[in-house]
Amino acid sequence: MLQLIVESEQNTLAQGRELIQQVRQQFQESLKRQDILELIETILIYKLPKLNRKEIEKMFSLSDLRETKVYQEALEEGELSAKKSLILRQLNLKLGSIPLKVEQKIKQLNPNQLDNLALALLGFSDLEDLQQWLN
Repeated sequence: MLQLIVESEQNTLAQGRELIQQVRQQFQESLKRQDILELIETILIYKLPKLNRKEIEKMFSLSDLRETKVYQEALEEGELSAKKSLILRQLNLKLGSIPLKVEQKIKQLNPNQLDNLALALLGFSDLEDLQQWLN
């Protein structure tokens, strides 16, 4: 792995692919293997910040990639963003246009609060109900 850190940018991708293959062959224990793959992924991301998702996917198998911390965090961020978007659309349909200030408050809610809002909005009849819930 030290070679990957000191390797030139031009050779980093090839070296990374080779290292990933070695890890897959040498480590059958899932946790240790996953820790090493995450370290390789982290090195690659920091060393090659312009690397896109498709290039990373080529290096890792899909199952390896899905287990990495970076993938999990990106997935959680995507799910949270989708949840916020859906709740805002539902509120707009039910209550009409939502003021920007209220929308910003909703975007700052944590996942648990968003779940609670998703249930509570079913009982809202006007914008005041939403504002009371947020306060």
